[in-house]
Amino acid sequence: MKVVVCGASGLVGTPLRTRLADLGHEVVQLVRREPDGPGQVRWDPARGRLDEAALAGVDAAVNLSGTGVGDRRWSAGYQREILSSRTEPTRTLAEALARLDPLPAVLVQGSAIGVYGHRGEEVLTEQSSPGSTFLADVVVDWEAAARPAQEAGIRTAFARTGLVMAPDGGAFGRLLPLLRLGLAGPLGDGRQWWSWITLEDEVSALVHLLTADVEGPVNLTGPAPVRNAELTRALGRALGRPTVVPAPGPALRLALGGFAEEILASQRVVPEALQRSGFTFAQADAGAAARWLAEQVG
Repeated sequence: MKVVVCGASGLVGTPLRTRLADLGHEVVQLVRREPDGPGQVRWDPARGRLDEAALAGVDAAVNLSGTGVGDRRWSAGYQREILSSRTEPTRTLAEALARLDPLPAVLVQGSAIGVYGHRGEEVLTEQSSPGSTFLADVVVDWEAAARPAQEAGIRTAFARTGLVMAPDGGAFGRLLPLLRLGLAGPLGDGRQWWSWITLEDEVSALVHLLTADVEGPVNLTGPAPVRNAELTRALGRALGRPTVVPAPGPALRLALGGFAEEILASQRVVPEALQRSGFTFAQADAGAAARWLAEQVG
């Protein structure tokens, strides 16, 4: 299979690119600089520029483009960047794919469980309505930007990813150093539901969606969400460290600004569509996920 990947150098894109190559697939990597290796194609999504001739023969696409939502404080300018860094690449890629002949079979489009907003104890499935937060609005626009591919008849799966448990990068990349020093504990009151997925299962799920008979929203989260305090304790046990130093909500808001509300939000998400499609998790509970993550950091 010939697969075009956007965001192929990111937290998830890098191991995904490696996994696809290991499985024998041909990977076309879209880059915004001058290509410096085989299989790279330059594009300019901010200007809507992508030569579809370079995508000739592509069977599938995975789009993971987007600025990290927790990389900087949420100024008005950075909020605009969070939105545009998702919608512009998605629209540019979807329009290019829709012009191909023959059409690719599938677009696996990056998305996020942030679409559900803060929902307390409610169990959230792919049928749940969007929330009313900034990130919820971003995700709605992000997914809508893929409409040209859908309208052309390309099967489009929206990979609504949860909190990715990875040794480097993302929320856990920041949390792990503190946990290893015994300087971490519950965030806020620790009662908020965290819907996690290990990096290994995230990559496997994206590969699975390339061929699984599923479209529309797909929650990429582990099958057993837990409260923040429980997940923190599981990580502490796996690392052999105490987890008794809480991070109060006001301190998080002072340090992180608007992004703190996402950390403190409660999202009890379950992966109904993914499990129904036959996907099997390598780490199906918080304890197994914590042990896997601890192994990655040695």
